[in-house]
Amino acid sequence: MESLNIVFTGKDKVAVRQEPLADEPRPGHLLIETQATLISTGTECICLQRKFEPGTNWEAWVKYPFYPGYSNVGRVLKVGQGVEGWEEGDRVATSASHRQFYMREPSGCVRVPAGVSDEAATWTTLATTVQNATRRAEHELGDVVAIIGVGLLGQLAVQYARLSGAREVIAIDPCAMRLEMAAAHGATETLAMGAQEALEPVRELTAGRLADVVYDVTGHSAVLPHALRMVRRLGKMVLLGDTGTPSEQRLTSDLIVRGLRLIGAHSTNPPRVASDHAYWTHANMAELFLLYLQREQMKVDDLITHRFPASEAPQAYEMLLTDRSQAMGVVFNWGPA
Repeated sequence: MESLNIVFTGKDKVAVRQEPLADEPRPGHLLIETQATLISTGTECICLQRKFEPGTNWEAWVKYPFYPGYSNVGRVLKVGQGVEGWEEGDRVATSASHRQFYMREPSGCVRVPAGVSDEAATWTTLATTVQNATRRAEHELGDVVAIIGVGLLGQLAVQYARLSGAREVIAIDPCAMRLEMAAAHGATETLAMGAQEALEPVRELTAGRLADVVYDVTGHSAVLPHALRMVRRLGKMVLLGDTGTPSEQRLTSDLIVRGLRLIGAHSTNPPRVASDHAYWTHANMAELFLLYLQREQMKVDDLITHRFPASEAPQAYEMLLTDRSQAMGVVFNWGPA
C-alpha cells in the first residue's frame, strides 16, 4: 500500500509524497489509518524555517527530509499478530507525524473515548506537554497565574490553571482573537500587549503582590527578563516555550534577589514507565486529558480555526508563515474530500 505523507524537504519547502508501507502490520503492532492531525504551529514553523541556533536540541532533531507533526488521531485498520485488547475500528491518539497510514505498538497508542471528536483528540500530545508543565509548577489553590502567550499551548495552560484551582488567570498576548478565546476558557483577566508592557498592569491587578506562577509560552528569547519581573517574591517562573535561540535568553537579578524558582518543562520530562513515585507518564496524562474532554471540563473544538485536506499542506504552511495571528488550531483532514 501507499501512504500520503507530509514532508519538509528543506528549509521553507513542503511536499506531499506517496510513500510505500506494508499492507500488513508487523507482529505486535497496529496498522492505523489517520483521520485528523493538528499542526503544532509554533514548533513546526520553527522547523520549516530553520529558526534555531547551531548546537541546540532543535538542530539535532530537524534533519531533512523531516516528517513534521506529532498530534495524530486515527482508526485501527488491522491488528498485528500477538496484539490483545485492540480491535479494528478502535480510535487512537498517537504522536505520529502527518501521514495517512502508519504502524504503532499499542504502548504508543491511547484509546479515544466516546463523545470526544477526532479533531478534539488531536490536541492530546500538546495537552500532555502542558499538563507536564502544570504538574511541575505545583500549583496551590488560590494561585494567581499569568500566562504570557496564549497560542495553542497557552490556551491549554489557561484551562489547566483553572482546573488546578487558580484564583486569577491573567492571559497576556497582543492578539485580540487569542485573548477572546482565553477568556472563553477560563482567563479572568486579559492584557492585549506584549510582555515588555505587562508588568505594571499585572502589579495593579494583583494589588502589588505580582503573580504566584508565571508561564512563558512564547518561545521568544526576549520575553524571559520581562516575565521574571512579574513573579512575586518566592514565586515560580515556568518556561514552557522552547526557544530556538537559547543563547539570547537573559536572566535578571529577580531570580536571586527575590528567591524565584525557574522551572523548565519539556515533553521529554515524564517517566517512560509509571511507578508509585512517578505515575504521570504521557499515556496517563493523555487519558486524563481525554477524560476531561469527555466530561466537558476542558474544551478545544472551538479553538480550531482552519481545516485543510492533507493534499493542501503547502498552502496551510504558507498561510501560517504569512500571518499566524489569526490562526489557532489548524487541522489536516485525511478522509475523502
